[in-house]
Amino acid sequence: MRMNQVEQPMESQRAELTAELDALSVYEDTPVGWCAHTEANEIVDEDGHRLSADERRLGHADPRAPRRRLYDDAEVVALRQHLQQHNGLHGLEICDFTEVERATRIFRRDGFVVVRDLLDPESLAQWREGCTRVLRKILEIPAVEGRKYLNESGRLPHRYSYGSSSASRQQLHEPAWASMSDLPATTPILKEIFGANGYVVVGSGGELCLPGAVEYQHLHSDGRETSPFPSSRVAQGESLGVELERREGSDELHPQTQRMIIECTPPMVTINFLMSDLTWENGPIRQIPGTHACAFPPPTPKDEPEWMRLSTLVGAPAGAGVFRDNRAWHGATPNLSRQVRAMPNVEYAPAWVAEEGEEFRKTMPHDIWETLSPHAQRISRFLKADPGVWPAGAGIMQPLASKRKEVVERESRP
Repeated sequence: MRMNQVEQPMESQRAELTAELDALSVYEDTPVGWCAHTEANEIVDEDGHRLSADERRLGHADPRAPRRRLYDDAEVVALRQHLQQHNGLHGLEICDFTEVERATRIFRRDGFVVVRDLLDPESLAQWREGCTRVLRKILEIPAVEGRKYLNESGRLPHRYSYGSSSASRQQLHEPAWASMSDLPATTPILKEIFGANGYVVVGSGGELCLPGAVEYQHLHSDGRETSPFPSSRVAQGESLGVELERREGSDELHPQTQRMIIECTPPMVTINFLMSDLTWENGPIRQIPGTHACAFPPPTPKDEPEWMRLSTLVGAPAGAGVFRDNRAWHGATPNLSRQVRAMPNVEYAPAWVAEEGEEFRKTMPHDIWETLSPHAQRISRFLKADPGVWPAGAGIMQPLASKRKEVVERESRP
């Protein structure tokens, strides 16, 4: 029998949850998380129905996950001890934001780079407040059968996206997110990565995991190569120093030149900002170096080697950010701590993506856009709604895909 997650919970459970949410934090110990009634590897569909192993088409289960979501469970304790001893990418390089060329060089080599102090204390506090407030909206939605939280459609338990949980699919209606698209510490690095041809903002959301997220998310890439060589992409590669060698007697680019263009012109770059230090225990993101130009898929959880499971960004501090080539293999890891691990983001694409006719949802209210710097206004112009128009679904947080669709359809009617 399928479980319908949209039934009302008991009043006592609601009172307990309300007390927990009042003490919610995205950077300090918090009572939120660790729901023992939520099964390991549980996945629900767009309506909140739990999917069987045969029905799930969304990602892969973690066959090595602890079977119970309890802080002191023996399997959880054993995994925690293992992570304490081994978790973390050996030799992780962390750059200062002033090291623009070094950060770009590492980004091109590995497909990601960690840069400290991207957020000053005021910006960090602003985003922590926003992340806490929006997460509270997600977690206060009623769940069922003793569960504390409503799962997000298609995601492992205790994991949510600030972007996909929003009915508008973005957080650009929130000043904390919109204002971070142009920062003194990030813009010089972005300009170095994208080159003279420029870039645009294409979204802003981010990921988080609650304490008690005991599973590894499967390794995945957030993008693939579909149209490698429009003329504007070739021009971007040339502006970044790629020498355009062609086959003898032909206008066709030499295969090595094509490879260089693919590697140095990612179709999307995301900056994930850290609200707390990434530790061995609180679900640090894992990144597999050098996979941003791989044409073959990453291993499934069953086949993933242990070194990849431990290739996490332990040591990256709060206020830092991870510049990610979206094609690089990455995945979330178990959060066995008492802290929420939140990583809001801003997503960028080279100018040629917009020039190739990519359609963008108008998810940033005009009033928010007017508060931005001139550069931020320029790079987010494709996302700006018309004056007086509130983007459909903006401000409504809903983990279930069917409910988000209902909101957008309702608010889009004349």
